[in-house]
Amino acid sequence: MGKGRLEAFSDGVIAIIITIMVLELKVPHDASWEALRHLGPVFLSYVLSFVYVGIYWNNHHHMMHAAKSVNGAILWANLFLLFWLSLVPFVTAWMGENHFAQLPVICYGAVLIMSSISYGILVRVLVKHHGENSVLARAVGSDTKGKISTGIYAAAIVVSFIHSWIAFGMYFIVALIWLVPDKRIERKLSDEYQEHHLS
Repeated sequence: MGKGRLEAFSDGVIAIIITIMVLELKVPHDASWEALRHLGPVFLSYVLSFVYVGIYWNNHHHMMHAAKSVNGAILWANLFLLFWLSLVPFVTAWMGENHFAQLPVICYGAVLIMSSISYGILVRVLVKHHGENSVLARAVGSDTKGKISTGIYAAAIVVSFIHSWIAFGMYFIVALIWLVPDKRIERKLSDEYQEHHLS
C-alpha cells in the first residue's frame, strides 16, 4: 500500500505534539526578569523536547522518503512510535514544572528510551518489508548512532537516582549528537539516482 497517508498522519501528530508543548509555556503575570527566571526550567525542558521531536520528524521524513511502500506491520510500528512521542509533552511539562526533580527526570528518560526503541522497531520492519539489499537497508546500516543513544538514555535513567541534573545533561548530549546531520539516507538515495541515470 502507499505511504502517503502514513506520512501525512505522522506529520499531523508531530505538529500537534509541538503545539501542546508550546501551550505549556504559561505567560508570566508579572512583567519582570524575576518572573521569567521562574520559567527557566520549563523553557529549558521545552527547548530540549522541541529539539528531540524535530530530530524524530527529520529522521522519519528521510526514512519514509527512502521507503517505497508500507504494510500493516509498518503502520502499527509507526503508531507505536507516535504513542511514545505523544507522551513527550506530558513528561516535558512535569519535568520543567518540578525543576528537574528525580522522578520526572526518570520518566522523561523512560519516554526517550522507549521512543528510541520504537523507532528502531519501525526501521527493522521497514527494512524487512523492502529487503536487506534495498536502498533503505543499506542507508540505515547497523544504526550505531541509535544504539549508542539508547545506551546513554539507559545510563541517564540510572544516574537520575543519584543526580537528576547530570541525567538531564546526558539527555542534552544525545540531542547534540543527533543535531549533527545524518546524511546516510540522503547519500544512498543520491548514489542510487546517479547509478540509475548513468546506466
